[in-house]
Amino acid sequence: MAAMFASRCSRVGRSLFGGLGNSLSGLSRTSNDMICSNFCSQQQQRTFIQMRTVLKVVDNSGAKTVMCIQALKGKKGARLGDTIIASVKEAHPNGKVKKGKVVYGVVVRAAMQRGRCDGSEVKFDDNAVVLVDKQGQPIGTRVFGPVPHELRQKKHVKILTLAEHIA
Repeated sequence: MAAMFASRCSRVGRSLFGGLGNSLSGLSRTSNDMICSNFCSQQQQRTFIQMRTVLKVVDNSGAKTVMCIQALKGKKGARLGDTIIASVKEAHPNGKVKKGKVVYGVVVRAAMQRGRCDGSEVKFDDNAVVLVDKQGQPIGTRVFGPVPHELRQKKHVKILTLAEHIA
């Protein structure tokens, strides 16, 4: 009943009810602000790399960013070391890979936590990928930034040999 009255007051306007309409709308505004602040104050949920996720390319293949089309071998999405199919969104003008090309990539950094055998967890600030061909060989000749050693278990040893830093 009170909610219906408050909605009617907001529709009628301030001229008819004067201060009453202002106080009711102020109450609803503060409750909405409190709900929004509680929701926004919670830490952002880290999820799998799924369709339409934009990833940074960390090799010298010529692409800057890619968008995930499909995560291979997984219903929910891709994690560290998984292979994805992606579309190149930004590319360097003289690179091997051009904008709009559909490529394969291996996820080398993910913002989602992954547990290790010793009980520790590894988590990165961004989502990053190294572009590979259909056989799993990297297109670029260098890999920039840290790469987790879990790629060795996923049979991506060539990426580890090209990496600057293994985390």
